[in-house]
Amino acid sequence: MKAEVSTVTTKGQLVIPSKLRRKYSIKKGTKVAFVEEENRLILQPLTAEFIRSLRGCLGKDSKALEFLLEERRRERKL
Repeated sequence: MKAEVSTVTTKGQLVIPSKLRRKYSIKKGTKVAFVEEENRLILQPLTAEFIRSLRGCLGKDSKALEFLLEERRRERKL
């Protein structure tokens, strides 16, 4: 694994190297998630390809829909 290096600006902005932008289909307007995992910060592009890769990962017996609906009900009460 070869490391690519970039520098954070005074405004907290970060330039993603062009090689990685092309590889992961990161274009203007692509949303990214920052995930903390132990002592690492992971940048995950939220592209259509990534979303498709998540299909079926929760299995058939998942309570995800019930959880989502309950969260929405709680938010409406606030």
